[in-house]
Amino acid sequence: MMTQQIFDPSEPVLPHVAADHPVLDMLNTLAQIDGKAVDSWASDADVRDWLVRTGGYGEGELPPAMPGLLTSARRLRETVRALVVDRKGGGAIDPSPLNDLLAKSPGHSELVCDEPGLRLTRRRTLKTPDQVLGPVAEAAAELLATGDFNLIRKCEDRTCVMWFYDRTKSHRRRWCSMALCGNRNKVAAFRQRRQG
Repeated sequence: MMTQQIFDPSEPVLPHVAADHPVLDMLNTLAQIDGKAVDSWASDADVRDWLVRTGGYGEGELPPAMPGLLTSARRLRETVRALVVDRKGGGAIDPSPLNDLLAKSPGHSELVCDEPGLRLTRRRTLKTPDQVLGPVAEAAAELLATGDFNLIRKCEDRTCVMWFYDRTKSHRRRWCSMALCGNRNKVAAFRQRRQG
């Protein structure tokens, strides 16, 4: 028997789009829906769930409660957003805010022996929100340093704030989601052609 999903207006509803990069997915946790800013991070638990859902951590790896995680995550998101916008615009960037966050995330490499052989893993201290967000900050630094900013784009819909990494074969992706912004713009263009 199927259970019916009940819409809760207090729950943020975000479109299911893939930015094709976890850092850009982080930027997209703040979206524009019907002209209003909608933040899918409304609590520490939301950020914790996002970190697990996006593969940053496995179930049970993070402490059950982490006061201040929401504040730190939003600060990281806006720091990275500013750097991505500046880098995309071709201007010089100031990496010091991101470097400050990276410095708060201590960790070390560890050699692990398991069934297939040896592997290298990264062990992290997870006592503060900034330490928990360390892998995301590192991924942002990696994106800024090595990402192809010719392929990192903002959705062409003028009302959309979503970012994506264009990994299509032709590198002609224009929309965060063909089903959302792409369809809306194609329908609008079709109507305009019919009227003209």
